[in-house]
Amino acid sequence: MSYQVSPVGFVRSCFKEKFAIPRQPQLAPAARGVLELVAPFDQGEAVQGLEQVSHVWLLFLFHQALEDKPRLKVRPPRLGGNTSMGVFATRATHRPNGIGQSVVKLDKVEPGRLWISGIDLLDGTPVLDIKPYVPYADSVADATNGIASDAPNLIGVQWLKTALLQAQDHAQRLGEPLVELIDQCLAQDPRPAYQKPGPEREYGAQFWDVDVRWHYPEAGMICVLEVLPAN
Repeated sequence: MSYQVSPVGFVRSCFKEKFAIPRQPQLAPAARGVLELVAPFDQGEAVQGLEQVSHVWLLFLFHQALEDKPRLKVRPPRLGGNTSMGVFATRATHRPNGIGQSVVKLDKVEPGRLWISGIDLLDGTPVLDIKPYVPYADSVADATNGIASDAPNLIGVQWLKTALLQAQDHAQRLGEPLVELIDQCLAQDPRPAYQKPGPEREYGAQFWDVDVRWHYPEAGMICVLEVLPAN
């Protein structure tokens, strides 16, 4: 028996590419976006009552990681990308049906639009369902996870003065907390864990409509080099 599902909406996100997206939600509170609902869910009736809710669960598709052949084992980034584990023991993007879930902060509710933050969702992500977060049921006080027991360690982020001024100018134009977004995402060290780059190697990612470039001047430290309009 086969089933078909259709998106209830699509996310317009600050993240325009997969690189540098936080590996879990809520790790970058400045990461914001809008969930734009599609018919018939773009009517006010569909979101009535959500104004009483602070957070929602989003069930979505990893639309850029869909695969025809299911994987039984994956290499989660949390373990450095070199250790294989059963797919159901991880939250890796390579899922049997491409389904992900994230709990995000609900900042504003409008007919047809949900303004959300603390997201880890790529721009254009199809959302399959929205469910309210229920604190007494969804927060398990004695839950354990030996694979990911704590949040990832953060590294220091420095800025060239010129890069900081560039980011501040773009933040004002966008009306978005761009400096905080870059700080929060880069502090989680988006590079693959097995890479040990020297200071000559530069990395880059797009946030909103700007390209951010950085390097590692020393171990455990990132320096933002420039923030320029994306090509």
